[in-house]
Amino acid sequence: MATVYEAVDLRLDRIVALKVMHRHLAEDPDFVARFEREAKSAARLSHHHVVAVYDQGHADGLIYLAMEMVPGRTLRDVMRDYGPLTPGPALVILDPVLEGLAAAHAAGFVHRDIKPENVLLADDGRVKVADFGLARAVSTSNTSATQGLIMGTVAYLSPEQVERGEADERSDLYAAGILLFEMVTGQVPHAGDSPLSVAYAHVNNDVPAPSSIRSAIPPEIDALVVRATRRDA
Repeated sequence: MATVYEAVDLRLDRIVALKVMHRHLAEDPDFVARFEREAKSAARLSHHHVVAVYDQGHADGLIYLAMEMVPGRTLRDVMRDYGPLTPGPALVILDPVLEGLAAAHAAGFVHRDIKPENVLLADDGRVKVADFGLARAVSTSNTSATQGLIMGTVAYLSPEQVERGEADERSDLYAAGILLFEMVTGQVPHAGDSPLSVAYAHVNNDVPAPSSIRSAIPPEIDALVVRATRRDA
């Protein structure tokens, strides 16, 4: 839904990540209004494991978000390059993700779109969660962006998001459980021929224990994943 550029903030003379939304989104007044509200809310969230939002605005028919620049890679990049992680490194990554989510939840925010693409691993070892509020903004759009969002993140949707379109703190924890499952097994728990079939698998099927995919995974990881991904919120 956007292109991200490395940019220079001319007023404060600092490098930022500039997320420029695709033009068709800027033509949807519902999206623009929600985007501005969510960006302002996200800018109030300050935590060392959450990507900071500096500014938002519009210019030349485009809307943008100026964010903290985090030199490094996404968790998706790491899993693509190295395959499944052993439990130790997986928990080292998951712990700061949960810290960031806990801080956000305490401040009244729900992420709604936890996935490897939104977990940034900085070159200096920091782990940060990105894109608070954007999932909620896009979900109100009347454009094809909504379909793209659902298709892109269906593997991490909690049952209540599928059934009722509702998300709260527990929905983020469900997605974090899926994230841990994927880190240690190299795959998501539910697959299907279409996004809809995957979505309803979350509603109708329990997430299996990771050790059913890779036998070396210890029971403590199994227990954590099973608890986090229970279908009853």
